[in-house]
Amino acid sequence: MDLRGKKINFLGDSITEGHGVDRIENTYPEVLRRMEGLAEARNYGISGTRIAVQMKPSDEPRWDLDFISRVDEMDADADAVVVFGGTNDYGHGDAPIGSMDDRTPYTFYGALHVLYNKLFERFPNALIVVLTPLHRDNEQRPTGDGYKAPTLPLKGYVDIIREVAEYYSVPVLDLYSCYGVNPIVPVLKEKFMPDGLHPNAAGQKILADRIAGFLKTL
Repeated sequence: MDLRGKKINFLGDSITEGHGVDRIENTYPEVLRRMEGLAEARNYGISGTRIAVQMKPSDEPRWDLDFISRVDEMDADADAVVVFGGTNDYGHGDAPIGSMDDRTPYTFYGALHVLYNKLFERFPNALIVVLTPLHRDNEQRPTGDGYKAPTLPLKGYVDIIREVAEYYSVPVLDLYSCYGVNPIVPVLKEKFMPDGLHPNAAGQKILADRIAGFLKTL
């Protein structure tokens, strides 16, 4: 894909919105726009949000603006849509995992099916691309951030995202395996992801590089 002059929608959570950077110019969509000459990099990231619908309302209502509910709010003339989520489903989402056969937004499997199909309907001519979550602190803990019912470690969510996307032949950039930063390494955490979850400006630049390189192969 030739990125110059393209319009790209970025659907995500706090990493996309820019938590962890001091200026919007340092978010990966904006870095990518400048770097590759995009016509527009539309940032639809909302902190705390999840792919699946939350069963019990969150303390912060904004967190419950799940990805599925926001598809229709995105500009429809995008050349590509980049979906980057799942870390909050692991961290504090209460949706059960479900199974590959689910088609309900109330399980993680089902929500992915619903989300991808809704994206196909709204953006039939756009390239849909999925990014997996990054490594993060406490990613092996089945209770996520520590106050939800046990489900899977983060890698389980990564595997499900890949499985459902591959079912629909949606290209997947596996940032869990190729981002190059795992906060378990102290020097990398300090340099790129100080809070163990959100990339800083230097980490966002890596994201922009990885995403640009991947999109150019498609």
